[in-house]
Amino acid sequence: MAKTIFIGTDTDGVRQELRLDKANRHGLVAGATGTGKTVTLQILTESFSANGIPVFAADVKGDLSGISQAGSETHKLHDKLLSRAAKIGLEDYRYQAFPTVFWDLYGTQGHPVRTTITEMGPTLLSRLMGLTDTQEGIMTIAFEYADDNGLLLLDLKDLNALLNQLAEDREAVSAEYGNVTTQSVAAIRRNLLKLERAGADEFFGEPALELADIMKVENGQGVVNILAADELINSPALYSTFLLWLLSELFEELPEVGNPDKPVMVFFFDEAHLLFEDAPKPLVQKIEQVARLIRSKGVGVYFVTQNPMDIPDSVLGQLGNRIQHALRAYTPKEQKAVRAAASSFRENPKLDTEEVITDLGVGEALVSLLDERGAPAVVGRTLIRPPSSRLGPATKTERKAVQAASPVGTKYDEDVDRESAYEKLEALAEKREKAEAAEAKRLEREKKAAAKKKTSTRRRNTRKKDGVIMREVKREGRLIARRAMRNAVRGILGGLMRR
Repeated sequence: MAKTIFIGTDTDGVRQELRLDKANRHGLVAGATGTGKTVTLQILTESFSANGIPVFAADVKGDLSGISQAGSETHKLHDKLLSRAAKIGLEDYRYQAFPTVFWDLYGTQGHPVRTTITEMGPTLLSRLMGLTDTQEGIMTIAFEYADDNGLLLLDLKDLNALLNQLAEDREAVSAEYGNVTTQSVAAIRRNLLKLERAGADEFFGEPALELADIMKVENGQGVVNILAADELINSPALYSTFLLWLLSELFEELPEVGNPDKPVMVFFFDEAHLLFEDAPKPLVQKIEQVARLIRSKGVGVYFVTQNPMDIPDSVLGQLGNRIQHALRAYTPKEQKAVRAAASSFRENPKLDTEEVITDLGVGEALVSLLDERGAPAVVGRTLIRPPSSRLGPATKTERKAVQAASPVGTKYDEDVDRESAYEKLEALAEKREKAEAAEAKRLEREKKAAAKKKTSTRRRNTRKKDGVIMREVKREGRLIARRAMRNAVRGILGGLMRR
C-alpha cells in the first residue's frame, strides 16, 4: 500500500490522506488571508520532509521559518494544538524541528541565491525586465552574439557591456543577426538600470545555485529549503521570475522517473497570482508546459494563493490535490470565485460545497485528494492537523544558528567574479582605443612629414628661383657696368679727338 500524508479528518470521521505516489500530480492550497493557508503549507512541508522528500518553499510572511524549530509546551496555542490533535485522532502527535536551509536573494536572512544571465535566458530575462516583443528579439540576438563570440554572461555588468558592444557594432550585427536599433538598445538599458535599482544585481552572479544543494536528505529527512521572500515580494516580477526559473532548471536537469512511489522534490509557490499577473500568453503557455511535464521528473508543484481564479484554467486543471480554505463572498466578483471553487470539486451529496466554502473556520478546509486511480476523491469538510514545528517565525538568533550548521556550509556566502563578457569587452575596447590612438599618431606623423616635405620643397624652389634671379641681376649688372665703361671710354676718346 502506498505511503500517505495525513492532512486531517473530515466531518464524517474520514481521514484525508495525500498519497505520496500521487503527490507529483501537483496541488492547490487556496483561501482568504487569515484562514490557515500558512499552517497547511507548514504541515505539508513537515510531512514531505518526514518522508525523505526535499522541499523548496517561499516564505512570504516569515512564519514558515518556524519549521526549523520544534513546537513548545510554553507556546500560547499549546492547549489548542493538543486539543486539535486529539479531536482528529492524531495519536502520535509530538513536537519536532525539521532540517532547514535558509536562502535569500539579498543574502541577509540566508545563503545568497544566485544564477547567471546565461542560465536565466533571454525569455525569462525579458519578462523580468518588462520588454516589448521587439526588445525581446534584440535580447535574443544579444545572447546569440555572446555565444558566437565566446562571451560569458554572468552578471548585469556583463549584459550592460554586451549591449554597449551591440550599439557600437550595430551595422555589422544587424547585417548578420537581424535589425538592431540604437533606440531599442537604449530602452533595454534603461530597463536594465531599473532592474539594478530593484536589487536584481545581487541575484545575478556566481557561485550559481546548484540543484543538488536544494535536494539534500539528512538522516532520512528531506531538507526544507526556505526562501526568505518578505522583502523579495516587493519586487513581484523578480520573485515570480526567480521561482519560474528554478522550476525550469529542475525540468531541464532532472532525469525522467515516470510515476515514482514518492516525489524527488516538492515545490511550493506562495502568492502564486504574481506568476500570472500581466503575463503574456507565451509565458503562460510555458508555465503550463512545465507544470504538465515536470511531474514526469518526480517534482510536485503546489500553488498557494488566495483565490483559485488567480490560476489560469489551463494550469488549474493540472492540480489534482486541492485544499480550499474559506473564501469571502461580499462582492459579485467574490461570489463568482466561490461558485468557481465549489464547482471544481467532486460533489459530496452531504455537503453544499458553495455554502460551506464561506462558512469554514480557521484551520478548516475543503479537501479533495487523488485516489489510487488518480481520480479526485469526494470533497470533505476537514479539520487540518496541527504542526509539529513551531507555529510562528524563528528568531534572528535561531536563523543564524541554523545557517551556521547549514549542509551547504559557506559555499554561497561569498561572490566570485571571474573573467566574463565585461572583462573581455573592456579589454577589447582598450585594445581598440590603443589602436585608434596609434593610428591617430601615425596620421599625425604623416601629416607632419608631408608638411615638412612641402616646406623643404618650397625652400628649394625658392633658393633655385633666387639663384636664377641673382644670376640675372649679376648679368644685368655686368652689362650695365660694361655699357658704363664703354660710354666713359667713348667720352674720353671723343674729348681727345676734339682737341
